[in-house]
Amino acid sequence: MYQKMIIAGNLGRAPEMRYTPSGQAVTNFSVATNYSYTNASGERVKETTWFRVSAWGKQAETCNQYLTTGSKVMVEGRLVADKATGGPRIYNKNDGSPAASFEIRSERVVFLSSRGDQDQAPAGFTNMDVPEDDDIPF
Repeated sequence: MYQKMIIAGNLGRAPEMRYTPSGQAVTNFSVATNYSYTNASGERVKETTWFRVSAWGKQAETCNQYLTTGSKVMVEGRLVADKATGGPRIYNKNDGSPAASFEIRSERVVFLSSRGDQDQAPAGFTNMDVPEDDDIPF
């Protein structure tokens, strides 16, 4: 059996890097994906889904160095279930309403940047050339 998740979105907070007791780097960051549509009454509705991402090894160090809050990224990886629930992590927002987030262990992180930022991409990581006039929902 096999699974792969691919998401593209914006970092919700700055990456946080730490090292395991064995010395391996791990960086955690959150990515928000947005979906918008027009409902039956003609109103524009925007839905945001949060993903927690963990990157390991050299990839973790590079993500920590180059990603900042608001950075656009594409993440490919494996969905990891919450050990307590077997599904997404359930929590309460600041306003008390329930919410869920999903965890992805990254296999590949792609920095999405405008053409002007192409030269700033780290070696070994892919940049996608995103047209500036493209209607991307994030």
